[in-house]
Amino acid sequence: MSESVERFRVLAEEIVEDLLRLDPENATDLGDHRHDDRLADLSEAGLAEVRDTLADRRDELDSLDLDELDADDAVDAEILRAALDRRVFAVERLAEQAWNPLLWLPGDALHPLLVRDTVPVPDRLRALAGRLAQVPDRLATARATLRDMPRVHVETALTQTSGALALVRDQVSALMAREPGIDVPREAAVTALADFRDWLLDNLEDAAGDPRLGPELYAAKLHLTLDADLSAERIAAAAREHLDVVTEQLLRVATDWVGPGEDPVRRAFDRVAAEAPDDGTIVGLARRALAETTETVARSGILRVPADPVEIEVMPEFRRGIAVAYCDAPGPLETGGTTSFAISPTPAGWPADRVASFYREYNTAMVTNLTVHEAMPGHVLQLALARRYRGATRVRQVLASGSFIEGWAVHAEEIMAGLGHGGVPVRLQQLKMQLRTTINALLDAGVHAGGMTEAEALALMTGRGYQEEGEAVGKWRRALLTSAQLSTYFVGYLELRPTLAGRTRYDDVLAHGSPPPRHLPALLAPA
Repeated sequence: MSESVERFRVLAEEIVEDLLRLDPENATDLGDHRHDDRLADLSEAGLAEVRDTLADRRDELDSLDLDELDADDAVDAEILRAALDRRVFAVERLAEQAWNPLLWLPGDALHPLLVRDTVPVPDRLRALAGRLAQVPDRLATARATLRDMPRVHVETALTQTSGALALVRDQVSALMAREPGIDVPREAAVTALADFRDWLLDNLEDAAGDPRLGPELYAAKLHLTLDADLSAERIAAAAREHLDVVTEQLLRVATDWVGPGEDPVRRAFDRVAAEAPDDGTIVGLARRALAETTETVARSGILRVPADPVEIEVMPEFRRGIAVAYCDAPGPLETGGTTSFAISPTPAGWPADRVASFYREYNTAMVTNLTVHEAMPGHVLQLALARRYRGATRVRQVLASGSFIEGWAVHAEEIMAGLGHGGVPVRLQQLKMQLRTTINALLDAGVHAGGMTEAEALALMTGRGYQEEGEAVGKWRRALLTSAQLSTYFVGYLELRPTLAGRTRYDDVLAHGSPPPRHLPALLAPA
């Protein structure tokens, strides 16, 4: 091993250690449990340490001569550079800690300790005690820090704070019952969460901050999030072109299925929507869909399917309000554990017509396609294979590309539809999802850099995207609540397409962790 290689690998591991230490909540999620009793320090002093430490590490990385690195180490070096830039940007320029109340909520820090079984119950309870003890100070600091909050963020934080309260009251008690000798004091945390919810309510009417980043800040965040040489303008142009292509495909499939006549696409979607679950049956439907998609993947031989356990559950309340479903896999730094595929039911109190609209959108065929995306061979399978990657450093275990993860899941939908899984109804929903992910990119840029109005966004989604109004309204809120993330689906799909074209097996593509797609040619090239 050359001196340059050795120096890089030592520095890479030191940087990984800093990233884990400075963000203990993410460390828990990744499966490093040395910091499970700590919350991330979001105070001014804590964030200054993050900024200064990582900026210094970026300088150290730049000082190395990396020309002698092999392909894997060279990719890791590029991933590290981008990650350090992204984290420093988040603290220095994006500064969400100053205006986004969602950033301060402790639900995501507590939930893995409650539900993941890779750590013994006594250790998880002691870690929970440590984190819960820090909740009052964190939320007090939040109240002293937050200014100019956007209303949509406050509304969502109110829902998630109520969910966090239920989590602390109910799920902590359930875990304590498994180990009666260990007490976890919760009263101060419960009081702090209730007080924070009241404070959010008091500030709701005056919450007039702008959730839009603006062109300059959005362009910077987009570049760092995607880690791709694509501007917002190029992405939007590619999305508009792809929208036309998918619309033509959809028209052909729909016409072949329902026959020519007035608006065959609408008629086809109406027929598909006639078969739909409800709040009582959607989880059972997803379980059946998972069994069927797993059988199709195994029979087709497109990928090996590890025998890792998967559970389908109702989405916890503290995570609701942004997406309809998600995959929560054990961390790549731990072994064992169960992956959760969570689905959100309709909220209590929705009128009957809104519930009906939701299940016209999330009909039986759409739930099948959603299961492909979130589970098999989408996120559940891809993340299971990524967990098995081991490199010379832990860089790709700790740093994953959202564009790779989401782009693969979009391709997974296309691959399964191409295999005939679910027949024409699922093919129609897969094409509809292609429209949705393409429109996501247009929404992302339009909202945060282009001045897109809600009326324009809803017209695009319900018109070109054939979405139900309720789905479109929810996506509008998600576009306001997030930035750059909605572009990862289309950009990841676009960037992965050349690598995946013509393949009938994909194990080698998924064998390198979850790197930014631009690095795949180097990683897949013969040694």
